[in-house]
Amino acid sequence: MVDTESARAFMVEAMSRISEEEREAIELELAAKSRRFAALCDPQALAEAGEAQLRWLLRSVFSTRRAAGVILRDNGVSALRGRIFDLLYGDAALAVRFQQFCQTLAGAGSATVGFDLASELLHYALPGRYWLWTRWMWNPQNGSGALRLVTLDGYELQAGDLGETYLRVGQAVAFVSETAKAAGLQRADSGLFATTVYLCLVYVIYIYTTLRLRMTKEFNKVIPGLPELTRRILGIYRPEVYA
Repeated sequence: MVDTESARAFMVEAMSRISEEEREAIELELAAKSRRFAALCDPQALAEAGEAQLRWLLRSVFSTRRAAGVILRDNGVSALRGRIFDLLYGDAALAVRFQQFCQTLAGAGSATVGFDLASELLHYALPGRYWLWTRWMWNPQNGSGALRLVTLDGYELQAGDLGETYLRVGQAVAFVSETAKAAGLQRADSGLFATTVYLCLVYVIYIYTTLRLRMTKEFNKVIPGLPELTRRILGIYRPEVYA
């Protein structure tokens, strides 16, 4: 499933732009983000969550950061809180819960940001059980993303609906994680946060390569450096302060 040579080439390029210490620092920042998500999405805390807590969650996700106010307005605090609870703790199968969340989320391009938000809530609130799937990892609308860059041609990420696709993406993420460890691209004892950072680095290198070919030198100069852009995409650059 995984194109090991492509995966290694992307990592070599990434490591020429970012130190191992910086990469590990980003992993720790993801772990800190996860602890905050877990605290706010604990069943009791979520049942009592108000607008401030939900706004913090929305603004901690790259694709919903600027649309937090619109999503809160169009869904309402109570309904959004209920949808998050059903996604995380509902009795239905995971694929069904995922699909229902995406279908019922309203506002701010919800058809395209729904699975970003759903997967971030699952992954960061319950990191031992669920994985990440965002548009930068794989965008079903145009077939682009980091997973497509490191998987072999012929592996189909698209499934019947968004819920089933989330399961298919999870299989790919698991294979990338294990292959990266076997190839020495990740520590043998690292978890999915390391895989998330690795895939984000792959995507950022792809962005740099594409922009270098298409844009002027002046435009390329204003693009953030690799550590900053990686943090922005992962929603940990200047994180929202919530007390």
